Amino acid sequence: MAKKAESVNLKPLDDRLVVSVSDATEKTAGGILLPDTAKQKPQQGTVVAVGPGRLLDNGTRAPMAVAIGDTVLFGKYSGSDVEVGGVEYKILRESDVLGKLAK
Repeated sequence: MAKKAESVNLKPLDDRLVVSVSDATEKTAGGILLPDTAKQKPQQGTVVAVGPGRLLDNGTRAPMAVAIGDTVLFGKYSGSDVEVGGVEYKILRESDVLGKLAK
């Protein structure tokens, strides 16, 4: 279970973001329960922290396309897995995000 964004003691730098990864699905659409070995690695999560943006050549920062609370999709093997305070997060670059889900 992810902690609230205010309690994350991790501040990403530049164009990176911290994502709380969604849990793997435990059963298929047809209702079949999946064992742990058959579960696929989740590829979506909720953004809990964002960096200030990529530093441009002229010294300004590019605005981030994602914000805290957005649900994003990312590549299966992208980013780095970290654990902070007993909670697992994934740190991604903004370019690793494939899209965000509409609310």
